[in-house]
Amino acid sequence: MREWAEFTLSGSDQGGVHTVALKGPLCVHSLGNLDGKLAACGGPVERIDMSGVTDIDTTGAWLVKRFADEHHLEIVGQSEAADRLFAAVGRVPEEAAEVPKGAGLLLRTVAEFGDVVVNWGKGFTKSIGFLGELILALGGVIRHPSRLRGTALVFHMQHVGINSLWIIGLMSFLIGIVIAQQGAVQLAQFGAEIYTINLTGRLAMRELGILMTAIMVAGRSGSAFAAQIGTMKLTEEVDAMRTIGVSPMQALVVPRVLAAMLMMPLLGFYATVLAIIGGAFIANFALDIPFLTFLQRTQEVVPTTDIWVGLLKAPVFALIVALAGCYQGMQVTSNAEEVGGRTTQAVVTAIFTVIVLDAFFAIFFTKIGWK
Repeated sequence: MREWAEFTLSGSDQGGVHTVALKGPLCVHSLGNLDGKLAACGGPVERIDMSGVTDIDTTGAWLVKRFADEHHLEIVGQSEAADRLFAAVGRVPEEAAEVPKGAGLLLRTVAEFGDVVVNWGKGFTKSIGFLGELILALGGVIRHPSRLRGTALVFHMQHVGINSLWIIGLMSFLIGIVIAQQGAVQLAQFGAEIYTINLTGRLAMRELGILMTAIMVAGRSGSAFAAQIGTMKLTEEVDAMRTIGVSPMQALVVPRVLAAMLMMPLLGFYATVLAIIGGAFIANFALDIPFLTFLQRTQEVVPTTDIWVGLLKAPVFALIVALAGCYQGMQVTSNAEEVGGRTTQAVVTAIFTVIVLDAFFAIFFTKIGWK
Protein backbone atom coordinates (compact mmCIF):
# COMPACT_ATOMS: atom_id res chain seq x y z
CA MET A 1 0.00 0.00 0.00
CA ARG A 2 1.37 3.42 -0.91
CA GLU A 3 2.45 5.61 1.99
CA TRP A 4 1.51 9.27 1.65
CA ALA A 5 3.27 12.32 3.02
CA GLU A 6 1.47 13.95 5.96
CA PHE A 7 1.96 16.72 8.48
CA THR A 8 0.71 17.77 11.90
CA LEU A 9 0.55 21.13 13.63
CA SER A 10 1.99 21.37 17.14
CA GLY A 11 1.37 24.32 19.43
CA SER A 12 3.57 26.12 21.93
CA ASP A 13 2.95 26.39 25.64
CA GLN A 14 0.90 29.56 25.08
CA GLY A 15 -1.42 27.67 22.73
CA GLY A 16 -0.29 29.14 19.38
CA VAL A 17 0.66 26.89 16.47
CA HIS A 18 4.38 27.15 15.90
CA THR A 19 5.62 23.91 14.25
CA VAL A 20 4.67 21.94 11.13
CA ALA A 21 5.84 18.35 11.63
CA LEU A 22 6.22 16.50 8.33
CA LYS A 23 5.93 12.69 8.25
CA GLY A 24 6.43 9.97 5.68
CA PRO A 25 8.17 10.06 2.28
CA LEU A 26 8.40 13.45 0.53
CA CYS A 27 8.69 12.04 -2.99
CA VAL A 28 6.92 12.88 -6.21
CA HIS A 29 4.75 9.75 -6.04
CA SER A 30 3.69 10.28 -2.41
CA LEU A 31 3.14 14.04 -2.09
CA GLY A 32 -0.46 14.02 -3.24
CA ASN A 33 -2.10 17.34 -2.34
CA LEU A 34 0.41 18.18 0.38
CA ASP A 35 1.17 21.53 -1.21
CA GLY A 36 -2.47 22.62 -1.07
CA LYS A 37 -2.93 21.37 2.48
CA LEU A 38 0.10 23.30 3.71
CA ALA A 39 -1.16 26.46 2.05
CA ALA A 40 -4.56 26.02 3.71
CA CYS A 41 -3.30 25.59 7.25
CA GLY A 42 -3.90 28.72 9.29
CA GLY A 43 -2.24 30.28 12.29
CA PRO A 44 1.30 31.45 12.97
CA VAL A 45 4.08 28.98 12.16
CA GLU A 46 7.72 29.37 13.17
CA ARG A 47 9.47 26.24 11.93
CA ILE A 48 9.20 23.01 9.96
CA ASP A 49 10.19 19.79 11.67
CA MET A 50 11.44 17.11 9.27
CA SER A 51 12.54 14.51 11.82
CA GLY A 52 9.64 12.26 10.79
CA VAL A 53 10.48 12.31 7.06
CA THR A 54 11.58 8.87 5.84
CA ASP A 55 12.59 9.80 2.28
CA ILE A 56 12.85 12.91 0.12
CA ASP A 57 13.53 13.73 -3.53
CA THR A 58 13.97 16.94 -5.49
CA THR A 59 10.24 17.58 -5.80
CA GLY A 60 9.69 17.22 -2.07
CA ALA A 61 12.71 19.40 -1.28
CA TRP A 62 11.48 22.09 -3.64
CA LEU A 63 8.00 22.04 -2.04
CA VAL A 64 9.37 22.36 1.51
CA LYS A 65 11.94 24.98 0.51
CA ARG A 66 9.35 27.11 -1.23
CA PHE A 67 6.90 26.90 1.70
CA ALA A 68 9.64 27.81 4.16
CA ASP A 69 10.84 30.78 2.10
CA GLU A 70 7.33 32.14 1.57
CA HIS A 71 6.54 32.11 5.32
CA HIS A 72 10.10 32.77 6.59
CA LEU A 73 10.23 29.48 8.51
CA GLU A 74 13.14 27.61 10.07
CA ILE A 75 13.72 24.02 8.90
CA VAL A 76 14.88 21.60 11.60
CA GLY A 77 15.44 17.86 11.91
CA GLN A 78 16.39 17.35 8.26
CA SER A 79 18.84 14.70 7.07
CA GLU A 80 22.10 15.32 5.19
CA ALA A 81 20.43 14.24 1.92
CA ALA A 82 17.69 16.81 2.51
CA ASP A 83 20.30 19.52 3.13
CA ARG A 84 21.99 18.74 -0.18
CA LEU A 85 18.68 18.88 -2.03
CA PHE A 86 17.77 22.17 -0.34
CA ALA A 87 21.08 23.62 -1.45
CA ALA A 88 20.52 22.40 -5.00
CA VAL A 89 16.98 23.73 -5.39
CA GLY A 90 17.99 26.98 -3.74
CA ARG A 91 20.31 27.73 -6.65
CA VAL A 92 17.46 27.50 -9.18
CA PRO A 93 15.93 30.94 -9.88
CA GLU A 94 12.25 31.18 -9.02
CA GLU A 95 11.39 33.62 -11.78
CA ALA A 96 11.41 32.44 -15.37
CA ALA A 97 13.94 34.05 -17.62
CA GLU A 98 12.58 37.01 -19.44
CA VAL A 99 11.74 36.12 -23.01
CA PRO A 100 13.03 38.74 -25.40
CA LYS A 101 10.43 40.41 -27.52
CA GLY A 102 10.17 39.11 -31.04
CA ALA A 103 11.33 41.24 -33.92
CA GLY A 104 8.79 43.15 -35.94
CA LEU A 105 7.10 41.67 -39.00
CA LEU A 106 9.12 43.80 -41.42
CA LEU A 107 12.42 42.88 -39.75
CA ARG A 108 11.56 39.17 -39.72
CA THR A 109 10.53 39.30 -43.38
CA VAL A 110 13.78 40.99 -44.38
CA ALA A 111 15.79 38.52 -42.28
CA GLU A 112 14.06 35.50 -43.81
CA PHE A 113 14.51 36.91 -47.30
CA GLY A 114 18.19 37.43 -46.56
CA ASP A 115 18.50 33.83 -45.35
CA VAL A 116 16.87 32.61 -48.56
CA VAL A 117 19.27 34.65 -50.70
CA VAL A 118 22.32 33.46 -48.73
CA ASN A 119 21.20 29.82 -48.89
CA TRP A 120 20.49 30.18 -52.60
CA GLY A 121 23.96 31.59 -53.16
CA LYS A 122 25.58 28.76 -51.21
CA GLY A 123 23.52 26.18 -53.08
CA PHE A 124 24.40 27.73 -56.43
CA THR A 125 28.11 27.65 -55.56
CA LYS A 126 27.89 24.00 -54.49
CA SER A 127 25.96 23.07 -57.63
CA ILE A 128 28.64 24.67 -59.81
CA GLY A 129 31.23 22.61 -57.95
CA PHE A 130 29.11 19.50 -58.47
CA LEU A 131 28.91 20.28 -62.19
CA GLY A 132 32.71 20.56 -62.26
CA GLU A 133 33.02 17.15 -60.61
CA LEU A 134 30.62 15.74 -63.19
CA ILE A 135 32.69 17.16 -66.05
CA LEU A 136 35.84 15.62 -64.56
CA ALA A 137 34.08 12.27 -64.19
CA LEU A 138 32.87 12.43 -67.80
CA GLY A 139 36.43 13.24 -68.88
CA GLY A 140 37.67 10.18 -67.02
CA VAL A 141 35.06 8.03 -68.74
CA ILE A 142 36.05 9.42 -72.16
CA ARG A 143 39.73 8.70 -71.51
CA HIS A 144 38.96 5.26 -70.10
CA PRO A 145 35.73 3.95 -71.69
CA SER A 146 35.94 0.77 -69.62
CA ARG A 147 34.91 2.85 -66.58
CA LEU A 148 31.48 3.49 -68.09
CA ARG A 149 28.96 1.18 -66.46
CA GLY A 150 27.00 -0.01 -69.46
CA THR A 151 24.49 -2.06 -67.50
CA ALA A 152 23.60 0.89 -65.28
CA LEU A 153 23.36 3.17 -68.34
CA VAL A 154 20.93 0.83 -70.12
CA PHE A 155 18.89 0.38 -66.94
CA HIS A 156 18.48 4.13 -66.44
CA MET A 157 17.72 4.64 -70.14
CA GLN A 158 14.86 2.19 -69.72
CA HIS A 159 13.72 3.92 -66.54
CA VAL A 160 13.89 7.43 -68.00
CA GLY A 161 12.71 6.61 -71.50
CA ILE A 162 10.81 3.42 -72.11
CA ASN A 163 8.95 3.35 -68.81
CA SER A 164 7.83 6.95 -69.40
CA LEU A 165 6.36 6.42 -72.86
CA TRP A 166 2.78 5.83 -71.79
CA ILE A 167 2.43 8.78 -69.43
CA ILE A 168 4.24 11.21 -71.73
CA GLY A 169 2.28 9.95 -74.74
CA LEU A 170 -1.07 10.33 -72.99
CA MET A 171 -0.19 13.76 -71.66
CA SER A 172 1.03 15.00 -75.04
CA PHE A 173 -2.01 13.63 -76.87
CA LEU A 174 -4.34 15.46 -74.48
CA ILE A 175 -2.31 18.67 -74.66
CA GLY A 176 -2.55 18.56 -78.45
CA ILE A 177 -6.33 18.23 -78.16
CA VAL A 178 -6.52 21.21 -75.81
CA ILE A 179 -4.30 23.42 -78.00
CA ALA A 180 -6.25 22.64 -81.16
CA GLN A 181 -9.68 23.00 -79.56
CA GLN A 182 -8.96 26.25 -77.72
CA GLY A 183 -7.04 27.69 -80.67
CA ALA A 184 -9.88 26.90 -83.02
CA VAL A 185 -12.39 28.64 -80.73
CA GLN A 186 -10.34 31.85 -80.70
CA LEU A 187 -9.39 31.78 -84.40
CA ALA A 188 -13.01 31.15 -85.41
CA GLN A 189 -13.82 34.72 -84.36
CA PHE A 190 -11.69 35.91 -87.29
CA GLY A 191 -12.62 33.14 -89.71
CA ALA A 192 -9.12 31.69 -89.51
CA GLU A 193 -9.83 28.17 -88.23
CA ILE A 194 -7.42 26.75 -90.81
CA TYR A 195 -4.53 28.32 -88.92
CA THR A 196 -5.22 25.96 -86.04
CA ILE A 197 -2.86 23.60 -87.85
CA ASN A 198 -0.07 26.17 -87.76
CA LEU A 199 -0.70 26.91 -84.10
CA THR A 200 -0.76 23.28 -83.00
CA GLY A 201 2.18 22.14 -85.10
CA ARG A 202 4.59 24.96 -84.31
CA LEU A 203 3.69 25.24 -80.65
CA ALA A 204 4.05 21.50 -80.08
CA MET A 205 7.25 21.18 -82.09
CA ARG A 206 9.00 24.29 -80.82
CA GLU A 207 7.90 24.66 -77.20
CA LEU A 208 5.35 22.49 -75.46
CA GLY A 209 6.53 19.09 -76.65
CA ILE A 210 9.98 19.26 -75.12
CA LEU A 211 8.97 21.53 -72.22
CA MET A 212 6.22 19.25 -70.93
CA THR A 213 8.46 16.24 -71.45
CA ALA A 214 11.18 17.83 -69.33
CA ILE A 215 8.67 18.62 -66.58
CA MET A 216 7.38 15.04 -66.60
CA VAL A 217 10.90 13.61 -66.51
CA ALA A 218 11.77 15.96 -63.64
CA GLY A 219 8.78 14.79 -61.63
CA ARG A 220 9.27 11.13 -62.45
CA SER A 221 12.98 10.45 -62.94
CA GLY A 222 14.57 13.47 -61.27
CA SER A 223 12.78 12.69 -58.02
CA ALA A 224 13.79 9.03 -58.32
CA PHE A 225 17.45 10.00 -58.76
CA ALA A 226 17.37 12.14 -55.62
CA ALA A 227 15.59 9.49 -53.54
CA GLN A 228 17.86 6.65 -54.70
CA ILE A 229 21.14 8.45 -54.13
CA GLY A 230 19.86 10.02 -50.89
CA THR A 231 18.96 6.60 -49.51
CA MET A 232 22.40 5.29 -50.49
CA LYS A 233 23.95 8.20 -48.62
CA LEU A 234 21.94 7.34 -45.50
CA THR A 235 22.93 3.67 -45.62
CA GLU A 236 26.58 4.71 -46.17
CA GLU A 237 26.81 2.90 -49.50
CA VAL A 238 28.38 6.00 -51.07
CA ASP A 239 31.03 6.07 -48.34
CA ALA A 240 31.67 2.37 -48.90
CA MET A 241 32.23 3.06 -52.61
CA ARG A 242 34.86 5.67 -51.79
CA THR A 243 36.49 3.27 -49.33
CA ILE A 244 36.99 0.56 -51.96
CA GLY A 245 38.20 3.08 -54.55
CA VAL A 246 35.03 3.44 -56.65
CA SER A 247 34.10 6.97 -57.70
CA PRO A 248 30.44 7.70 -56.81
CA MET A 249 30.34 10.27 -59.61
CA GLN A 250 31.27 7.69 -62.23
CA ALA A 251 29.21 4.89 -60.71
CA LEU A 252 26.04 6.77 -59.77
CA VAL A 253 25.86 10.18 -61.42
CA VAL A 254 27.38 9.68 -64.89
CA PRO A 255 25.03 6.82 -65.96
CA ARG A 256 21.97 8.77 -64.84
CA VAL A 257 23.03 12.00 -66.56
CA LEU A 258 23.95 10.24 -69.81
CA ALA A 259 20.72 8.24 -69.80
CA ALA A 260 18.65 11.40 -69.38
CA MET A 261 20.57 13.29 -72.09
CA LEU A 262 20.25 10.41 -74.55
CA MET A 263 16.55 9.77 -73.96
CA MET A 264 15.24 13.33 -73.64
CA PRO A 265 15.51 14.23 -77.38
CA LEU A 266 13.73 11.00 -78.29
CA LEU A 267 11.03 11.55 -75.69
CA GLY A 268 10.61 15.16 -76.79
CA PHE A 269 10.16 14.19 -80.44
CA TYR A 270 7.77 11.41 -79.42
CA ALA A 271 5.74 13.86 -77.32
CA THR A 272 5.61 16.34 -80.19
CA VAL A 273 4.32 13.74 -82.62
CA LEU A 274 1.62 12.63 -80.15
CA ALA A 275 0.58 16.25 -79.55
CA ILE A 276 0.17 16.83 -83.31
CA ILE A 277 -1.82 13.59 -83.62
CA GLY A 278 -4.05 14.76 -80.76
CA GLY A 279 -4.64 18.06 -82.55
CA ALA A 280 -5.44 16.24 -85.78
CA PHE A 281 -7.83 13.95 -83.91
CA ILE A 282 -9.93 16.78 -82.47
CA ALA A 283 -9.72 18.80 -85.70
CA ASN A 284 -11.23 15.90 -87.58
CA PHE A 285 -14.39 16.16 -85.46
CA ALA A 286 -14.59 19.81 -84.38
CA LEU A 287 -13.30 21.58 -87.52
CA ASP A 288 -14.12 19.05 -90.23
CA ILE A 289 -10.43 18.98 -91.23
CA PRO A 290 -9.53 15.46 -92.36
CA PHE A 291 -6.95 13.71 -90.23
CA LEU A 292 -4.45 13.12 -93.02
CA THR A 293 -4.92 16.65 -94.36
CA PHE A 294 -4.03 18.02 -90.91
CA LEU A 295 -0.82 15.98 -90.83
CA GLN A 296 0.12 16.89 -94.40
CA ARG A 297 -0.49 20.58 -93.75
CA THR A 298 1.62 20.36 -90.57
CA GLN A 299 4.60 19.19 -92.64
CA GLU A 300 4.19 22.23 -94.87
CA VAL A 301 3.84 24.94 -92.21
CA VAL A 302 6.34 23.73 -89.60
CA PRO A 303 9.87 24.83 -90.61
CA THR A 304 12.89 22.63 -90.05
CA THR A 305 14.27 25.16 -87.59
CA ASP A 306 11.44 24.35 -85.18
CA ILE A 307 12.57 20.73 -85.12
CA TRP A 308 16.15 21.79 -84.42
CA VAL A 309 15.03 24.15 -81.65
CA GLY A 310 13.32 21.30 -79.83
CA LEU A 311 16.18 18.86 -80.34
CA LEU A 312 18.80 21.37 -79.17
CA LYS A 313 16.91 22.24 -76.02
CA ALA A 314 16.32 18.61 -75.04
CA PRO A 315 19.88 17.67 -73.89
CA VAL A 316 20.19 20.90 -71.91
CA PHE A 317 16.91 20.27 -70.11
CA ALA A 318 17.95 16.67 -69.48
CA LEU A 319 21.24 17.81 -67.97
CA ILE A 320 19.41 20.21 -65.64
CA VAL A 321 16.92 17.57 -64.51
CA ALA A 322 19.50 14.83 -63.90
CA LEU A 323 21.97 17.24 -62.30
CA ALA A 324 19.35 18.57 -59.88
CA GLY A 325 18.26 15.08 -58.86
CA CYS A 326 21.77 13.71 -58.36
CA TYR A 327 23.03 16.84 -56.60
CA GLN A 328 20.18 16.94 -54.10
CA GLY A 329 20.58 13.23 -53.44
CA MET A 330 24.27 13.71 -52.67
CA GLN A 331 23.41 16.43 -50.12
CA VAL A 332 21.48 14.05 -47.83
CA THR A 333 23.33 13.64 -44.52
CA SER A 334 21.07 13.11 -41.51
CA ASN A 335 17.79 11.19 -41.67
CA ALA A 336 15.02 9.79 -43.83
CA GLU A 337 13.01 13.00 -43.54
CA GLU A 338 15.79 14.84 -45.36
CA VAL A 339 15.46 12.40 -48.27
CA GLY A 340 11.88 13.58 -48.83
CA GLY A 341 12.87 17.22 -48.52
CA ARG A 342 15.76 16.87 -50.95
CA THR A 343 13.57 14.97 -53.41
CA THR A 344 11.00 17.76 -53.39
CA GLN A 345 13.72 20.37 -53.75
CA ALA A 346 15.20 18.50 -56.72
CA VAL A 347 11.87 18.51 -58.58
CA VAL A 348 11.15 22.17 -57.82
CA THR A 349 14.66 23.28 -58.79
CA ALA A 350 14.63 21.30 -62.02
CA ILE A 351 11.21 22.55 -63.16
CA PHE A 352 11.99 26.17 -62.27
CA THR A 353 15.35 26.09 -64.06
CA VAL A 354 13.89 24.39 -67.13
CA ILE A 355 11.17 27.05 -67.48
CA VAL A 356 13.67 29.88 -67.05
CA LEU A 357 15.99 28.38 -69.68
CA ASP A 358 13.08 27.78 -72.02
CA ALA A 359 12.23 31.49 -71.87
CA PHE A 360 15.87 32.32 -72.59
CA PHE A 361 15.99 29.91 -75.54
CA ALA A 362 12.75 31.36 -76.95
CA ILE A 363 14.29 34.83 -77.08
CA PHE A 364 17.68 33.59 -78.24
CA PHE A 365 16.42 31.55 -81.21
CA THR A 366 14.14 34.38 -82.27
CA LYS A 367 17.05 36.81 -82.23
CA ILE A 368 19.20 34.59 -84.45
CA GLY A 369 16.43 34.34 -87.03
CA TRP A 370 14.91 30.96 -86.20
CA LYS A 371 11.35 32.29 -86.11
